[in-house]
Amino acid sequence: MSDTHFNVLKGRDRGNWIRLRTIILLRWIAISGQMAALLVAWQIYELSLAYGLCFVVVGTSVIGNLVASFIFPESKRLSEVENLLMLLFDLLQLGMLLYLSGGLHNPFSILVVGPVTVSAMALTGRSTLFMGTIAIGIVTLLTKVYLPLKTAEGATLQIADVFVFGQWLAIIIAIIFLGIYSRWIATELHSMSDALQATQLALAREQKLTDLGGVVAAAAHELGTPLATIKLASSELAEELTDRPDLAEDAQLIRQQADRCRDILRSMGRAGKDDLHLRQAPLPTVIEEAADPHRDRGKRIHFDIAPEADSQASTPSILRRPELIHGMRNLVQNAVDFASANVWVEARWSEKTIAVRIMDDGQGYAPQVIGRIGNPFMRRRRTADEPVQRPGYEGMGMGLFIAKTLLERTGAELTFANGTDRYALSDQHAERTGAVVEVLWPREKIDAVAGDTPVPAGENRLIEI
Repeated sequence: MSDTHFNVLKGRDRGNWIRLRTIILLRWIAISGQMAALLVAWQIYELSLAYGLCFVVVGTSVIGNLVASFIFPESKRLSEVENLLMLLFDLLQLGMLLYLSGGLHNPFSILVVGPVTVSAMALTGRSTLFMGTIAIGIVTLLTKVYLPLKTAEGATLQIADVFVFGQWLAIIIAIIFLGIYSRWIATELHSMSDALQATQLALAREQKLTDLGGVVAAAAHELGTPLATIKLASSELAEELTDRPDLAEDAQLIRQQADRCRDILRSMGRAGKDDLHLRQAPLPTVIEEAADPHRDRGKRIHFDIAPEADSQASTPSILRRPELIHGMRNLVQNAVDFASANVWVEARWSEKTIAVRIMDDGQGYAPQVIGRIGNPFMRRRRTADEPVQRPGYEGMGMGLFIAKTLLERTGAELTFANGTDRYALSDQHAERTGAVVEVLWPREKIDAVAGDTPVPAGENRLIEI
């Protein structure tokens, strides 16, 4: 699948997803904390502060919240710029409070980290860098510019210069570390969420195609008899109307259109054939169905399907699950995309396991990414002189992630390797130099006859009309 199909899913505008109501609620919590701190300093510790200015600064947040609550609807979602301005306002408001209450001598100065962390979680990297820079500037300014904390008796409360420097350094490190950490975690969570959403869409599409195949196959089966009757009747009419060329021509046209309807239904129902085949099918049939869309793409696909050498197990009939077919199809697509000329699909089974191995004669996986295969939106760093092998479809991230996720849902375990490592000493498979993907199932997971979820055999039910 091309990455361009998932531009909407990647959430490049996540900064537009945050509701104004969420920011307002968070700000009310901050205002409550600030008011409580000022009241405790005034009533309990009797500190001498510029309380009038402090309450004015807190009041600006109160007014801003009230205005936003009355003017905008609760469902309003802020844009990236609006979110940035809201966080910047909170940061500047907190910086002003710290200026009025001792600067870095105030233990609450660590709260400067908060807006930067929120920005890293919700906004773009550029906005987070801007917020971090402003926060570092404010903290640095507060080391020298502030109104001192004083007791009611006029004594100044301050910590030693070495501790002020330590406080400044600790806040700077916290801003940088928590900003980067939060950004990485948020990016990882967003990528996984987007990839899982894409996986669900792919699975839903495959399920719809499967259901459509069943409906069309059933329609083709049921319409076969009336179409045959129409063809027979029109043929007899054409023979009896030899003396009426105009009517005979119409009868011939009816017969031709009946043949056309039969051919269309047969073509549309070729994937299904009968209802039971939509639920189970022999292993070779499922594998060939998964590979079928890629047969005519300029690469030769070789099939080698047989039981294990020391096994007498019969050919398994497996569950024809949409996630299994779509996952295998993605693996074959990846092999065809990177193969030079040939792709090999091997299947082996025993009484306990079913294994499918897909190989190609391409260049294989790059050593620096082989340990990360299956991660969503994975990208491989190329050298300047290295050509792009697949413009618009490079990286193997989304396609292999979807395949791995879907196949693991069916109980499979996937292993990725290079043919040069696996077949280095084998003359028989020396041409298989590219990527190797092995999919291994415990047989009971997908066996449609003797597995955990057997499919009952029997005749298809006729459609009631």
